[in-house]
Amino acid sequence: MQHIGEIISLAVAFMWTVTALAAEVGSKRLGVLNMNCWRLLVATVFTSILLFILTRHALPVYAQGKTWLLMAASGFVGFFLGDYCLFNSYIHIGSRYGQLFMTLAPASAAIMAWITLGQTLTWMNLLAMVVTLTGIVITILGRSDDGNHVSLSLPWKGVLFGIGAGTCQGVGLVLSKLGMDSYSNDIPAAVLPQMENILPFAANFIRCITGFVFFLLAILAGRQLKGFAEGVKDRKGMTAMLIAVIFGPFVGVGLSLMAVQYTAAGIASTLMALTPIIIILPSYWLFKTPITLKGILGAVISCIGVALFFI
Repeated sequence: MQHIGEIISLAVAFMWTVTALAAEVGSKRLGVLNMNCWRLLVATVFTSILLFILTRHALPVYAQGKTWLLMAASGFVGFFLGDYCLFNSYIHIGSRYGQLFMTLAPASAAIMAWITLGQTLTWMNLLAMVVTLTGIVITILGRSDDGNHVSLSLPWKGVLFGIGAGTCQGVGLVLSKLGMDSYSNDIPAAVLPQMENILPFAANFIRCITGFVFFLLAILAGRQLKGFAEGVKDRKGMTAMLIAVIFGPFVGVGLSLMAVQYTAAGIASTLMALTPIIIILPSYWLFKTPITLKGILGAVISCIGVALFFI
């Protein structure tokens, strides 16, 4: 089938839109800590079952201590810190604007790779950062009530959480790359070809279980275990959580890996980064988030900035 990679990439962008909308509903009903703890627990179980079906091992086979350490660090930064910020941004500014800040991830990943891996920051990378930031600034700034000053048009807490989410996502991606490279070295050469497509899911298991453990510790520290257990009674909240799991870290991740097998990684990444645009209409229908020309323009410019990273 022609353009199968591009079609899958667009499907992933729509899936991540569904995930963001469901996560907003679930976070508001269950709370950020409970929502994330349940989400990562279910994702860990689903991934473990998948690994057992594919490898006859419920845990990541061949992964050594360094791999566990790097992927755990990625899970802490990306899933615990990043998703804590992201889901809080959904509460304060909504999933539509929360997803807009996720366009910061390629910029933070590029800076992190420059610091840790010695990768060169090209002029195109710098231009992409400027364009992405321009799109975000256009969206979040507006005229003050007196019309004489520029001020934030979104709650500052939501903006800070959004920046934190996008930054942690990019840093977590670089840590994941380091962990995946380490994992590849752990696997015997004779079985590496059979493990190549399974490896991302096995590595993601470590990220999921790390995120779950830290969210559980946060719940215990806040003495909110009773609320976590009682979350099962909230059918709408738990349904939203399951939707967020299935379309996000489970099916969404799998299809994103499949997309790069059928088309160039740059094309796939750019198409999958269209979520901030796709989410505009559903967010209006579900949450009555206002649609403005400024908001649409900012989202489009930010997505163009993301595309520039892969040219």
